Amino acid sequence: MSENTPSGVGHGRSVVPLVPMTARRRDEPHRTATPLELLFDLCFVVAVAQAGARLVHAVAEGDPGHGVGGYFLVFFAIWWAWVNFTWFASAYDTDDVPYRLATLVQMAGVLVLAAGIPRAFDNGDYAVAITGYVIMRAALAFQWLRAARGETGPARQTALRYAAGLVVVQIGWVVLLLLPDAAWWWGFVPLAAADLAVPAFAEQHYRTTWHPHHIAERYGLFTIIVLGETIAAATVAVRSALDDSAALDELLPIAAGGLLIVFAAFWIYFAVPIHEYLATHQHPFLWAYSHYLIFGSAAAIGAGIEVAVEQATHHAHISTLAASLAVTVPTAVFMITTWAVHARHFKRGTAQHAVLPVGAVLVLASSFAGHWAVPLAGIALACTVATGIWLAARPAPAQP
Repeated sequence: MSENTPSGVGHGRSVVPLVPMTARRRDEPHRTATPLELLFDLCFVVAVAQAGARLVHAVAEGDPGHGVGGYFLVFFAIWWAWVNFTWFASAYDTDDVPYRLATLVQMAGVLVLAAGIPRAFDNGDYAVAITGYVIMRAALAFQWLRAARGETGPARQTALRYAAGLVVVQIGWVVLLLLPDAAWWWGFVPLAAADLAVPAFAEQHYRTTWHPHHIAERYGLFTIIVLGETIAAATVAVRSALDDSAALDELLPIAAGGLLIVFAAFWIYFAVPIHEYLATHQHPFLWAYSHYLIFGSAAAIGAGIEVAVEQATHHAHISTLAASLAVTVPTAVFMITTWAVHARHFKRGTAQHAVLPVGAVLVLASSFAGHWAVPLAGIALACTVATGIWLAARPAPAQP
């Protein structure tokens, strides 16, 4: 622990009643995720699973427009609430009693949000989901007010700006709930944009002291969570194969392809030391915000695998091509987005830069392979990883 670390923080200490909430050092050694943060993430597993389940149902019933639109709306609330807590905790985690209680309230908000996801998807009723979102955001506003009380000067102004921005935008969400249903689609975009603008508004004069290693670890852990949806989907494929031996020859390749996809996606994301990039960028908004597509597509891969299983067992009212696209499109989005905002910073030369984009094209091309689309997509992704490893291992050309 560093000399500026609050006395209540650390795995080897008992929780103290109250610690002054001041910023932690950006260069604090041995900064890792806490058990409380891991429990926080566990609540989001439930919400992501709920969103994925409704996406599977909508696509399998032949209504992909409604399913994808609803999925990305709900996933926005899940992702953005997680992002805001993560960056706040990286700078101000005191792990004292008020901090833990406020975080537990945020977890309760996550579970309320998860409970409201079926209504939001099926009936366009966002009341419960937004209530959970507001609970999370109100607790975070309290945390920022605590930070403002413990800080002085520009740091205090930044904390107050965060709290004010959160409160104003949440009032907007509540007002939107009270308006007619037709106002939802008109109000969502500006309110979501306002929510996204709060960090830029708050940190325009002073930047919080988030920790590069900690942020890299937290984003990596959430990536594992969303990729876990694909592992769960592959398990569903195997179970369905055991229950329906007539579809065994189709389901086992889907399960194998799904596992190849998730293993390769894991390799791609964790192939670069992203903390080194974060350490040289004081506030990488683009990197942080673009993870909406990385997280959303990673979770959607699992939903797509389940759609492919539903189609193979004749429980889905869609074509084989549509079921294949449910897997290959989010896989390609994951590959392109991960390259563009994450892995690209460590690539050298045209060949290395081309690996993931070319691999994404091959994954999309596998969509037209009928029932072999998912295993071929997995093979294409595995070959992409192997090519990247080979190119990275080649010695650098000699300088003239």
